[in-house]
Amino acid sequence: MFKEIIEKATNPALSQLLKNELSWISRFREGDVLEATLIKKTRRYGFFDLGKFGTGIVFGAELSNAKAALKSMEPGDKIPARVEAIEGYLGYVELSLSEAGKQKLWQQAKDLEESGELVKVKVTAVNQGGIVADMFGLKAFLPVSQLAPNHVPENSEGDKQKLIEDLKKMIGEELSVKVINVNPRNNKLIISERESSAPSANIKELLSKYEVGQTVDGVVSGIADFGIFIRFADNPEIEGLVHISEIDHRLIDNPKEVIKLGESVKVKILDIKEGRVFLSLKALKADPWTSVSEKYHSGDVVTGTVYKFNPFGAIVEFEDGIQGMIHISEFGGLEEMKKELELKKSYKFEVSSLKPEERRMILKMKK
Repeated sequence: MFKEIIEKATNPALSQLLKNELSWISRFREGDVLEATLIKKTRRYGFFDLGKFGTGIVFGAELSNAKAALKSMEPGDKIPARVEAIEGYLGYVELSLSEAGKQKLWQQAKDLEESGELVKVKVTAVNQGGIVADMFGLKAFLPVSQLAPNHVPENSEGDKQKLIEDLKKMIGEELSVKVINVNPRNNKLIISERESSAPSANIKELLSKYEVGQTVDGVVSGIADFGIFIRFADNPEIEGLVHISEIDHRLIDNPKEVIKLGESVKVKILDIKEGRVFLSLKALKADPWTSVSEKYHSGDVVTGTVYKFNPFGAIVEFEDGIQGMIHISEFGGLEEMKKELELKKSYKFEVSSLKPEERRMILKMKK
């Protein structure tokens, strides 16, 4: 739309102005840190001037987290703020003040994920799932399935206590790893020692026989918070990753909810890059959002199950795989919401708005 407007603009000055506006918009993303100027603060909200990007709001759990910072602020004072949602509550930009100071570190982690560069980390603790390490001040997790072969504990399968004892021997060690998943909102940083080693020439040769878009049979060989690993049935030397966002069309909080180790599955190849293969389960499933308008309409009363709480409200799940959101503003705050709603319990809701093209259903409590 903006491109068409620019092309139709005959005034050079107007055309340049529109280009500048488009440039500002393109640089404005969730996760960005902006300079925010306090406009007004109340018991329930904080409003901030974001300059060219409009007006921001801090509320709910984020307001509680930023209580100390806001207490000493007066209208006109400036503070770094992280963008949590561009089109948030009442159309305002939803902000976080409590995490803005760490944003630079998270951005470094994101850059490492995208570049694939190796980074040194120091092992600080262990648990039965893997290793906790320090990465320039951020806490990173290295699952057991992502250890290099020489670091995988021997004969500890099924014996959690022995596994932990073996892993403890690594505390204080420095490892070379790759960043494979960064999620600042959930405070999750996943690293891999196994991925830091270059794929063998044999793996690259085997992968040359496959194409993007191809469907293959596989077996679940590993499960982590960020996704699942699939070993090809016809070529067990090949192991690919299904990112958590590619497991299902609905939000998945933990892959273990829907998949089991050793389970046989069919996956679609999304990408083959530098000897590694990226897969999807979702691509082989029917998307319930394509026909959502046939079943749901604004004003409908529907029964759904509370799936998850987040700082902005609750995710509600329906039997057909559709998920909706009821905003925290319906209750006044996080604690009030948790008094009215319980996880895994079903309630009646009213569909407030439905936007299939944005895969968004907004709900409110049935009065």
